[in-house]
Amino acid sequence: MSAQTELPQIGTESTGSCCSPSGSCHSDTAGSAEGAVTTVYQVTGMTCGHCEGAVSGEISGLAGVMSVKAVASTGQVTVVSAAPLDEEEVRAAVDEAGYELAGRA
Repeated sequence: MSAQTELPQIGTESTGSCCSPSGSCHSDTAGSAEGAVTTVYQVTGMTCGHCEGAVSGEISGLAGVMSVKAVASTGQVTVVSAAPLDEEEVRAAVDEAGYELAGRA
């Protein structure tokens, strides 16, 4: 029984856990990289998580892309890259995934 009363005390020390007080375990360092460019595109036809994954996967394969977040409910795809991307390359990647790039959001 004394072990049960001591366990909460162990967790009260700072042990270097990756979790911050805000509850986030990982920071989004890709968006904060010096010189990074964030562009939001509008993509039509995405309806689910599979769609988001397909679009993200194709765009992630483009040179210089650091991160991609696609949201089917809004049709928006946020891309963080080392330099501005050629919109025709993004259009081709989205087309390869089976969707249509409407342009920048």
